[in-house]
Amino acid sequence: MLGPVLLAASRSDRMRRVVAAAPVTRPVVKRFIAGDELHPAMDTVRGLTTAGLDVTLDHLGEDVTDRATAQATRDAYLRLLETLRKDDLGPRAEVSVKLSAFGQALPDGGHDIALAGVREVAELATEIGTTVTLDMEDHTTIDSTLAILHELRREHPGTGAVLQSYLFRTEEDARALAVSGSRVRLVKGAYKEPARVAFQDKKDVDRAYVRVLRTLFEGQGYPMVGSHDPRMIAIAQDLAARNHRSAGSYEFQMLYGIRTAEQRRLADEGERMRIYVPYGADWYGYFMRRLAERPANLAFFLRSFLPAR
Repeated sequence: MLGPVLLAASRSDRMRRVVAAAPVTRPVVKRFIAGDELHPAMDTVRGLTTAGLDVTLDHLGEDVTDRATAQATRDAYLRLLETLRKDDLGPRAEVSVKLSAFGQALPDGGHDIALAGVREVAELATEIGTTVTLDMEDHTTIDSTLAILHELRREHPGTGAVLQSYLFRTEEDARALAVSGSRVRLVKGAYKEPARVAFQDKKDVDRAYVRVLRTLFEGQGYPMVGSHDPRMIAIAQDLAARNHRSAGSYEFQMLYGIRTAEQRRLADEGERMRIYVPYGADWYGYFMRRLAERPANLAFFLRSFLPAR
């Protein structure tokens, strides 16, 4: 029952101030966020890649309401990519972007502003030998996001996208994207969506996840399995075997700080394992959605408020 409450709180400025001001918050946030700035985050990236794990980096921020902030997001990603180039990490590290952070929702030409900004990021990513994945946000942004994906893939065919199994439309979107060269990360979904567009029951979301996973593995694209659910991981491995997919023709993705032993196990078994590494000062919305996703995350956070014994 707390999940919807936390998802609503993720968009609340008042709750943002309360949570950010709590003395115990920052140590807990460190579990999920690799740092407020790029250089501490890069220490994490180097450690993960040295250990045989790939990464995708997310400079945190969303729901931008002015053009200057959208441009600042673009510039942050360009600095990130230049740092990856300097460290020769292009083959091991890609970047994930939220188009709302690039100005997608701006009232005057937001779609075009976001496209122009992310195109510059995609150009530099291609230059250094890596790729961009477009994170999916709430259902009102999907048509714009997929249109931007279509435009970027004309010159940068490796550009990826995220699909969310809890949305009714996702099965059709998956069929359209399960084509040669297409990269698709499948997740269950982490935004509060109305019943008219999304499944509300976890069992229905899980069933939809399996159906979409099957479509992706039977297609000609590159599936990216975004899940910490042991059952979904096992189903994905079974689908890979059934469809004669070799190692490297798909991958698993998990969030930084969650199920680290499982991340290591899959990598040790020869699976391609990519860690979603977020960093940046604008961590609140991301952090609250992580709490909403799993009761264990929330319990971990609440325990930090208790006095030491």
